Amino acid sequence: MSQPPSLRIDSAHVARQFARRSPLDAAQFLYGEVAQRMLQRLSYIRIAPVDVLDAGCGAGHALEPLRARYPQLDYIGLDSCQPLLDAARERYAAKPGFWQKLRNKPTRPVRFVRADLADSGLEPESLDLVWSNMALHWHPEPHNVLGEWRRILKPGALVMFSCLGPGSLAELRSAVLDAGLKTATPQFVDMHDFGDLLIQRGFADPVMDQEILTLTYRTPEKLLEDMHVLGGNPSQDRKPGLSGRRWRQRLLDALEAQRNADGTIHLSLEVAYGHAWRAAAHRGAFGETRISVGSIGRAASNDGTRPTVRPRKTDES
Repeated sequence: MSQPPSLRIDSAHVARQFARRSPLDAAQFLYGEVAQRMLQRLSYIRIAPVDVLDAGCGAGHALEPLRARYPQLDYIGLDSCQPLLDAARERYAAKPGFWQKLRNKPTRPVRFVRADLADSGLEPESLDLVWSNMALHWHPEPHNVLGEWRRILKPGALVMFSCLGPGSLAELRSAVLDAGLKTATPQFVDMHDFGDLLIQRGFADPVMDQEILTLTYRTPEKLLEDMHVLGGNPSQDRKPGLSGRRWRQRLLDALEAQRNADGTIHLSLEVAYGHAWRAAAHRGAFGETRISVGSIGRAASNDGTRPTVRPRKTDES
C-alpha cells in the first residue's frame, strides 16, 4: 500500500443518515452480533482497562457488555451524530448498569462526547483501551483515525476494532451493474492494508482477521430495508436525489434474479477484526523516532511479557 486510503465518503451524509435511524435498535441484528464476536476475541487478552473509549459509540449499545466484562471501567462514548448521543445519554448517563445493580456496586462515570473519530479532542495518552465496533468504515480518512487513537492511548494500551471489508455487498454491487443503474456503492479498506496502517501509525504487533457473514432473505425488499437500517450509502458518487419507483424496481428485479435454489437471496458482509498495541516509540515520516514521554522509565509490563492471545487463523502484519 503506497498511499493511505482516503475514501469517497460524505461525512455529513453519514451523520444525517444515522440521525434518522436513531437509536439504531433495529440495526443490532448485525452490529450487536459483531460486538459479541469482538468481546469473544477480547476475552483472550489479559487486560484490565479502566479508561475506555467507545469510538463510534452510536446510542451506547456496547456500554453494558463492556461494563459486564470490566465493572471498574470509566466509559467515554464518542460519536459525530448528536441524536444518537442524546439517545445514549437518556438511556445510560447517571444510571446504574445491570451488573452494578446486580452486585450492588456503584456505577462508574459515563461520558458522551460529540466529535470526529480523527479529532476527538481527548487528552493525549489518557486511555487504556479504544474499542470501535463497525464504525471505521464510515470515515473518509481511516488512517487519520488510527493516528488519533495512538495519540490518546497510553503506551502499551490496546486498540480493538471491527469494520466492513471490500468483500462486502458483492451481491448488491452485482445487482446495481446488472440493472444498469448509474450509482456508486461504498468503498472499504482491505484488512491487510489496515495491518500496514497500524504499524505506520505507531502500533505494534497488529493482528487482523476476517470472516464472511452471509445474510439470507426471502424478498429483495427486505434486503434493501436492512441496507437502509444499517446506514445507507454514504458514497460521494452515489446517485443524487431520490430514486424513483422505476429505478428501485430495476434494482429489485436484479436482486430477484439472484435467488438461490433454496429460494433465498444472499448478501455477503466481509467483517474485518483488528487489534494492536500502542507502541512507545513511533518512527516519523522523516526517519526520526519519537518516544512517548509517558513511556520513559515505564516497564513494558508487570511480568515483562505481552498479554497472551488465543491462537486463531489470522494474518499478522
